[in-house]
Amino acid sequence: MTDPSNKPRTVICVGDIHGYLTKLLNLWSNLRSQIDPDSFNTATVIFLGDYCDRGPDTRKETWMEYADNEEREGWYKGEGYEKMHLQGRRWGGWIKAKFNAAKGVDYKGSIYDAAPTFESYGVAHGSSEINTLRCSFLKWLLRLVLSHAILVEILEELMKAVPEAHKKFLADMVWVHEEDDVCIETQEGVKHCKLIAVHAGLERGKNVREQLEFLKARDARVPKVTDLSGRKDVWDIPKELTETILVSGHHGKLHIEGLRLIIDEGGGLEDNPVAAIVLPSMKIVRDTDNFS
Repeated sequence: MTDPSNKPRTVICVGDIHGYLTKLLNLWSNLRSQIDPDSFNTATVIFLGDYCDRGPDTRKETWMEYADNEEREGWYKGEGYEKMHLQGRRWGGWIKAKFNAAKGVDYKGSIYDAAPTFESYGVAHGSSEINTLRCSFLKWLLRLVLSHAILVEILEELMKAVPEAHKKFLADMVWVHEEDDVCIETQEGVKHCKLIAVHAGLERGKNVREQLEFLKARDARVPKVTDLSGRKDVWDIPKELTETILVSGHHGKLHIEGLRLIIDEGGGLEDNPVAAIVLPSMKIVRDTDNFS
């Protein structure tokens, strides 16, 4: 354990970025201004995921049980799609609906709003080409013929455009991060806790140790990982966890309840801030804060 006479180390947890580099740089500047230099320079910084899509600056065949969503979500169905991961097909496809009623904004290409990510690498997403063919019935038929070929070509262009360093960065990402002896200020005083950071959370009713082991294994053959994509089923801290901070992004909300921290105030929306939480103080810092 940390010597109580020593100052607790600083831990910074940064919420979802979604390709908004300017917001991230502003957030970083605000964090630097609010944390003393020694603590800032030695801080442990944890990014909670969703680095790309929606914002402009991002530079196995296990999907059958979700097939009912394929047409509605416009999954990619070009060459080699049979061997693609479910999430890759959803990300690289083209959603038919224009408006995302849940968020109150237009979709940007795919259900994951991937068009800005393509465009940040200089590659147009399939939606831009395909949408130009929606004007008439004949053009709609033409779209059916051409869309698969267009998507194949565009995805190939994207793979060529993404630098190897970016691919390695994504391939090396962990699915869960753990820290021992993280301090947090509470109404009862400063607590020394374990910290678990996972994008969405840990699932209720399932053994925590088994979930952590699965996340560390990073088995991409699993079509949908609840701890990375769930909602209500990963909102709370599992009862078996004690003296443990569980921090996540993903949910499009800022929610702090006891040791459960959800830091995603932006939700990938252009007008919303990117936020971070600083431990042990529990201070929330946003890119939009004006500390001058």
